[in-house]
Amino acid sequence: MTGNSETILEADQVNLTDPLGLTNLLSDISFKIQERDRAVILGTSGSGKTSLLRILNRLSEPTSGQLFYRDTPYDQIPVISLRKNIVLVPQEPKLLGMTVTEALAYPLKLQKLPPNEIKNRLTTYCEQLQIPESWYEKSELELSLGQRQLVTLARGLVMQPDILLLDEPTSALDIATASRVLDIMKQQEMAIIMVNHQFDIAQQFSRQIFYLQEGMIQKTLLNDNLDWEALKAEIIQQEKELEAEWS
Repeated sequence: MTGNSETILEADQVNLTDPLGLTNLLSDISFKIQERDRAVILGTSGSGKTSLLRILNRLSEPTSGQLFYRDTPYDQIPVISLRKNIVLVPQEPKLLGMTVTEALAYPLKLQKLPPNEIKNRLTTYCEQLQIPESWYEKSELELSLGQRQLVTLARGLVMQPDILLLDEPTSALDIATASRVLDIMKQQEMAIIMVNHQFDIAQQFSRQIFYLQEGMIQKTLLNDNLDWEALKAEIIQQEKELEAEWS
């Protein structure tokens, strides 16, 4: 990614409260994402990381502020069109009662892509993620959590979006598989915004870091200028303080 890449996603003073309007889930969120960007959202449990991904995919609507995709306000873009270009891969992988093949093909059939294009995309990304043909006709109940996570990642990739939102995409994978997935993600053409609590993955993957505390971006940091050990120590200390409060 070059320094003069086009900004394709922007948040401008976005706020989000809970449905009752009693709690601020996100406060004054502002940032920019460029083409082929690599951003990682870090923070303690409950800091608003997943809430931020949800508003970027319009699963939640901001209480105030504005989001822009390619300079167009979100509220001027049909939801279906937006979600075709900004795809969310949730932390809990589900195939919704479909086989692996059906789950991967379903979003492409909704886009009315030709059967040959669907087949080519499935083959391409299954090969990249090393999803064997023996999984193709299996259901969700026949796959392990890690296997479902790989399939869900493939479902996001086959859509070839402009922006891929990943919520803890390697949480159920062993170290070797997680490392391989990370290498594959680095090769993709789309921008990727990832929530990940694993600091080594965040460090290897990111160009920029959004550090959330209590729903606010406390710091936007570039990987090259980041003291990773200090940031890791700060977040671990905050987690300990939160655990002490809850106990």
